[in-house]
Amino acid sequence: MNDGVSIIKSVCRVCHGGCGVLVHVKDGKVVKVKGDPASPMNQGWMCPKGVFSPEIANHPERLKYPLRRKGERGSLKWERISWDEALSEISAKVGAIRNETGPESVALGQGTGRHHYMHVVRFANQLGTPNWYEPGLAQCFIPRITVSNLTYGGFVVGDYYGEVAPKCILFWAHNPLITGPDGELAPSVKRALDKGCVSIAIDPRRTETAKRCGQWLAIRPGTDAALALAMINTIINEGLHDKEFVEKWTVGFEELKKHVEPFTPAWAEPITTIPAASISEAARAYATNKPAILEWGLGLEQNFNSLQTVRAVALLRAITGNIDVPGGDILGMNVIRSYPTLKDKLPEGMGKKRLGSDEFKLLGGWRAFMPSAHIPALFKAMRTGDPYRVRALLIFGNNPLATVANSKEVYESLKALDLLVVTDLFMTPTAAIADYVLPAAFWTETKQVIGYPLVVENMVMAQSAITQTGECRQDEWIMDELAKKLELPGAGDGLDEVMDYQLEPLGVKYADLVKTVCAHPKHEYRRFEKSGFRTPSRKVELFCKTLERMGYDGLPTFKEPPESPASAPVLAEEFPYILITGARRLEFFHSEHRQVKSLRELKPDPEAEMHTIVASSLGISNGDWVKVSSPRGAIRMRARVTDDIHPRVVSVEHGWWFPEKAGPEFGVFESNANVLTNNKPPYDPGFGSYQLRGLLCKVEKEKS
Repeated sequence: MNDGVSIIKSVCRVCHGGCGVLVHVKDGKVVKVKGDPASPMNQGWMCPKGVFSPEIANHPERLKYPLRRKGERGSLKWERISWDEALSEISAKVGAIRNETGPESVALGQGTGRHHYMHVVRFANQLGTPNWYEPGLAQCFIPRITVSNLTYGGFVVGDYYGEVAPKCILFWAHNPLITGPDGELAPSVKRALDKGCVSIAIDPRRTETAKRCGQWLAIRPGTDAALALAMINTIINEGLHDKEFVEKWTVGFEELKKHVEPFTPAWAEPITTIPAASISEAARAYATNKPAILEWGLGLEQNFNSLQTVRAVALLRAITGNIDVPGGDILGMNVIRSYPTLKDKLPEGMGKKRLGSDEFKLLGGWRAFMPSAHIPALFKAMRTGDPYRVRALLIFGNNPLATVANSKEVYESLKALDLLVVTDLFMTPTAAIADYVLPAAFWTETKQVIGYPLVVENMVMAQSAITQTGECRQDEWIMDELAKKLELPGAGDGLDEVMDYQLEPLGVKYADLVKTVCAHPKHEYRRFEKSGFRTPSRKVELFCKTLERMGYDGLPTFKEPPESPASAPVLAEEFPYILITGARRLEFFHSEHRQVKSLRELKPDPEAEMHTIVASSLGISNGDWVKVSSPRGAIRMRARVTDDIHPRVVSVEHGWWFPEKAGPEFGVFESNANVLTNNKPPYDPGFGSYQLRGLLCKVEKEKS
């Protein structure tokens, strides 16, 4: 205690990173957040979002009470009501819709990687609906998880916490110095780079991470599978693969070797726009500097060939023997139990009604890692009633008008609902057109047990509820109370019981762990030497028979993106540049925090990054307002002119809206990258992923 200030150890969840923190509290309010030097994750480091968490927690525009719409949708006329009124009315309406048209006509939506993520899945199963979504999934992380499970029998992450440092890090479509996702944090990567390892970045942009690397391969967006195949070709043909590991612990090597024969660096050069010599150099560096980490990001997944692109990159780890070795990519310890999602409560036959499940088996079918609805199909069902009408949507921490592809179509879909309920921290463009708006707790007001890094769970951290704002409630509490009112199965168990269940293998309870915050058991390497890999063959499956039996290619292939200069040359005459969306900034997390003054001062305007050559040809100077257009619409951004980007690529930040502008739209269509994106087929045959990167665009200087 000092001047009435209490200091409490916790874990920051302002994004889904997981930095250990020291939260300073005075008079019931958070007054300071500092990084915890004792945390094995961040060792005292903090990003701007975490540092300014007190400003978010105490923001005057926080939603503090349940609201019921009074006027027309979007009129911003609200009536404050009690929690009992809100939950009783919502449960009654949800119950009526379930009884009239079936539980599948009620859908759940959520944002990315927060404390309530798995509880939404649990609530969906309790409710009996197969239709829930999160804007990533097929577009982010699920392909990497699924492919890892199919290939290695488990997910892998870089070993930054052991005694052996990596000798090489290959960053592929990933910028961890800015994004720091899922417990794979920026300071860990920075420490590894500071030790002087060989470093390679594959990205259309020379990102903050790429600037730290010895080699940067400026790839044409959407051609990553071609590059990976050419690197495999080089490694095998030059005998650089780990012969002992391949012979003893893989199946399908001869099939792979024959398959990649035509995919030489010379073949890949005109496709990827990377010189063949640079491709070979990167392949040799990765294969010969061991142990090596391959950091991959969602840029690999945001295309219609998601499954095979991720597969091609995944095989590089396998043929070089960089799996589950100190300083390499390690399999998970899974020190806690999986979240009890009550999947047995989903009524029999309901899985077949999941939108997209029959077509996209790895997203919504029985082989899916976390079966969910196909987003374009779900929003189409809201809008058109095809194949059946989705009438209600309950959203927890998501702003789909800013974060789901084809924003104008999303708006039409939401307006067609009979019931829209949004739980969030602030009034967003999506919340503004809801029937009920519920005030969510901020991370300093929630409790959670979470395994890090996500999916592998090599350590576990406990987050405590430290403060209280108004009548804000944790999302899990809201779902549990609705479950009770609807008399759903499993409604008796609360969050405390769930957390204690997860922690049982460690022999501790939440109340104990929250005092120390983190448990980090010693990692066990090379466990496959005792029991093999968790695949049908007990080996790494270079040729995947499981995929072949499901009707997919057992070996990875490259397909040209459907909207690209090569596949759509006529369209490219009008839209000559290649668009990538989704650039991240440290100040924001997806569409969050634009109303936070200190963060907005650091990053006041949305930016479109373009090459000096492009800007010069169009008379654009750094800082000019420009119009970026695609075949689907146009947005305005500030130009960021640089040489650190592929000469034909334009990169736009995503998630932009303007809380300071008039509602209900709050400028959500002005600078929103998803006005430009496409949610139409062709889709990846396994995951239903669609093309969010490598699209065609044009840029014009805004007329004064």
